Amino acid sequence: MAAGFGAKVVVIEEFRVGGTCVIRGCVPKKLYVYASRFSDLFDVAGSFGWQVDARFDWPTLVANKETEITRLEAAYVSALEAPGVDIIRDRAVVTGANSIKLIKSGQELEAEHILIATGGHPRVPDIPGAELGITSNEAFDLAALPHSILIEGGGYIAVEFATIFAGLGVNTTIIYRGDCLLRGFDMDMRRGLESGLQNRGIKLIYQTTIRSLERQGDDVSVAFSDGVTAPFGAVMFATGRVANVEGLGLETAGVEINDAGNITVDVYSQTTCPSIYAVGDVTGRAALTPVAIREGWYFAETVYNDNPLAVDHSMIPTAVFAEPELGVIGLTEQEAATHGDVDIYVSRFRPMMNTLSTRTDRMILKLITEPNGGKVLGCHILGPGAAEMIQLVAIPLSVQATKADFDRAMALHPSAAEEPGYIQVTKLLLPERHQGLAPIVPWQVGQGLLSPCQMDRGKRFGRTA
Repeated sequence: MAAGFGAKVVVIEEFRVGGTCVIRGCVPKKLYVYASRFSDLFDVAGSFGWQVDARFDWPTLVANKETEITRLEAAYVSALEAPGVDIIRDRAVVTGANSIKLIKSGQELEAEHILIATGGHPRVPDIPGAELGITSNEAFDLAALPHSILIEGGGYIAVEFATIFAGLGVNTTIIYRGDCLLRGFDMDMRRGLESGLQNRGIKLIYQTTIRSLERQGDDVSVAFSDGVTAPFGAVMFATGRVANVEGLGLETAGVEINDAGNITVDVYSQTTCPSIYAVGDVTGRAALTPVAIREGWYFAETVYNDNPLAVDHSMIPTAVFAEPELGVIGLTEQEAATHGDVDIYVSRFRPMMNTLSTRTDRMILKLITEPNGGKVLGCHILGPGAAEMIQLVAIPLSVQATKADFDRAMALHPSAAEEPGYIQVTKLLLPERHQGLAPIVPWQVGQGLLSPCQMDRGKRFGRTA
């Protein structure tokens, strides 16, 4: 885009063009998720009259993934070169506010502006034997599938790779220091995902960490913080990501790094050095590919098209490609309640695909709105097609649609997406209003029960429906 606005542009890349998402992140991850979901389809195929005899071949998946990544990289290179961008295969180090040095060639370049878009890398815990573990970087290209795997972490990467490995037949366990996966997501979604993972045979170990790893024959012996030791075919760390700021020479130009290890930027992605900007994961704002793309687009508009634009990070749709799939946008129930009165709409039902089988998985749709059919503050979907649906929900939410607007839309039947127009608000009586009444019992919502932790949380709400 900057080249299209007339700037002379050079991209310096030491590995492959495309970044984390294309080369070792979202794209190969989703391809592998697709592969893992065939086992679910085979499970229900018999109820539709199909007899399936299927066998999985890991090397075929890895090879086909590599073919697709190579194609995508070539497309990115072509898209850069078409408007006249030069690509230099090297590593750059900042030497001043307007200068960088190429490590391999030793060449020095000067520019009016420098844009840092170096992304991040997986965090590996500082424990004995950590080198025996793998991260998401290596997981895509293992020589063979392990017979079992232990994944440490409770975020996107942990649950997505657990879905992948379990779906491909690997005995899979998640170990997490917290008491429920996906911290920061809505509690109904967290518990629903937890149940879905367990239904697929994934074991969950909470409030525990890995103390050390040790080689034990072909396996890795894991010592846990609770004193237990057990062997696994592989151990994967999904314990967060770290911004790629080390060794970039940013200090020579006065670029500030915050306490979290990210580059400090303003709303226009400008760093503390006026000639240097930063976008994407390296800024720690929202580590999502579309956000990085939008930040880069707005950088080009601001600096080279005399059109200052600031990215709105407040309403970002996101998906977790686990099984069940999760799509969310906006506020959680707990977050919304801090703003005042809210209405909560929850529906739980079996996906139609499962109704002919014995599978009991539940799809969950949840809307959080201002009272009496007011503005939709958040939408949370757990189940098949959640990611596709949440992208479309993002459009009405971006124009501040209300529940009444959702209700006016004619339903498309039969589909899961029709549900938000049908579900009705369920009023919940808060614990403090139970004084002098019968003992508190879990409140009924849709087809499920609120857990004790949800009842405790309700005490902090002004009025919750």
